[in-house]
Amino acid sequence: MPAFNKILIANRGEIACRVIHTAQALGYRTVAVYSSSDVDSRHVELADEAVCIGPAQVSQSYLKIDAIISAAQQTGADAIHPGYGFLSENAAFAEACKAADIVFIGPSVESIHLMGSKRLSKIAMLEAGVPCIPGYEGAAQDDATLAREAEAIGYPLMIKASAGGGGRGMRLVESAAQLGEQLRTARSEALNAFGSDELILEKAVIRPRHVEVQVFGDQHGNLVYLGERDCSVQRRHQKVVEEAPCPVMTETLRNAMGAAAIKAAGWVDYVGAGTVEFLLDISSGEFYFLEMNTRLQVEHPVTELITGQDLVAWQIMVAEGQALPLQQEQIQLNGHAMEVRLYAEDSTHNFMPQTGAVLQWSPELLDGIRIDHGLREGQQISAFYDPMLAKIIAYGATREEARRKLVRAVEQCVLLGVNANQRFL
Repeated sequence: MPAFNKILIANRGEIACRVIHTAQALGYRTVAVYSSSDVDSRHVELADEAVCIGPAQVSQSYLKIDAIISAAQQTGADAIHPGYGFLSENAAFAEACKAADIVFIGPSVESIHLMGSKRLSKIAMLEAGVPCIPGYEGAAQDDATLAREAEAIGYPLMIKASAGGGGRGMRLVESAAQLGEQLRTARSEALNAFGSDELILEKAVIRPRHVEVQVFGDQHGNLVYLGERDCSVQRRHQKVVEEAPCPVMTETLRNAMGAAAIKAAGWVDYVGAGTVEFLLDISSGEFYFLEMNTRLQVEHPVTELITGQDLVAWQIMVAEGQALPLQQEQIQLNGHAMEVRLYAEDSTHNFMPQTGAVLQWSPELLDGIRIDHGLREGQQISAFYDPMLAKIIAYGATREEARRKLVRAVEQCVLLGVNANQRFL
C-alpha cells in the first residue's frame, strides 16, 4: 500500500475528535466533514481543514458517499477513516474509496460484506469451526419455514435482523403464540433501520454475559487479539457499562475465546481492527459467536488503557502496509478499565433524546480518568444524530479502584444547557 499524508475523517462528534488527535500526533494532516448543523462542532475546530458535505439529515450528509469522496478529492486527502457508525461498515463506501484511489482505513470490501450479515457470517463461522448458538440462518424467509425452524430450536428464542445491530430488529420470543407478531415487528424494524428484512433465529441464552474480543490483522497475515471487554450491562440491547478485562474471565477461558476470535478473523483474511462478540453462558461455561464488527468499537478506550496501545495508530499503520507493532506474546493486560457513555437524553422520561445549547462543559480530569468527547461551549445539540455526547473512562490497578474513580468522574462532570443521563449513570 502507498503511504498517505492527509486523512479525512468521515464522521462527527467524539470519534472524529478521537481520530483527529492520533492522526495529528503521528504527523498527518486531517480533514473534517460536517453537515450544516455541525458547523460549530468541536471536530470541525480541531481538524486542519473542514468541508461541508450537506444539510443536517444524515442521508444528505454523513451517509452520502459521493459527497465524502468529493470532499477527499477536493482537499487532496489520500486516506479516509470512517470511525464507527454511519458508513464504517458499508461495503459500497469501502469500494468507492478503492475506486477513487483513496486508502480506506479499515478491512477489505469482502470482509465488510460477509461479516456485516448476521446470516452469512454465522454460516461462515460454522464452516470455520467457531462455536455458534444453535439456530436458523437459511435463505428461506417465509413464515412457515421460520415457524418450523423455531419449533426445532425450541423456546425461548431470539429473532435477529441479519443486517442489524444495536438491538434493532431483535425480539425475544417466549412461545409459539408470540412468533407471528414478533416476526412482523422485527421485519418492519429491520427494513426501516437497515434496508433489509432478512432475519435469523437463535436459541435464547438467558442471562448471558456479553464478552467481546478485540482482534487486529495486518496485510502480512499476522493476527493478534488484545484481550476482551465485558459489555453485559445493557439497556434495551444498548451497552451502558463497558469494562476490561471481563470480571469473570479465567486464563483458560481467555485463551479459548481468543483462539476462537483469531480463527474467525483468519477465516475471512481479516485486516485492521475488528471485534468478535460472544455470548458467555455462565451456567455452563460455554461461549457462542454472536457477530463480528468490522470497525473500531465505541468502547475501544478500555482496551487501550489496559494494554497501553493506541488502536487508532495501529489502524493507520496497518492501512499503510506496516506489520502489527506487537506479536501475541508481547501483548500484556494490566489493571482494569471501565467506560460509560454520556447521552443527551432524559432518563426520567423513557430516555427521550434531548436538544439544546452547551452552556458549560467541565469534565473532571482526575488521575486515571480519560474523557473522549466532541463538545464545545456554545455548540447546539441537535435532534438529527445519535445523542451520545462523551465517554467517561476510568483506569485503576483493580476493578474496584476503576469503579470508584469512574463514579467520582461521572458525579463531578459539569454539563449545563442540555439534559443528560448523568444521574442514571
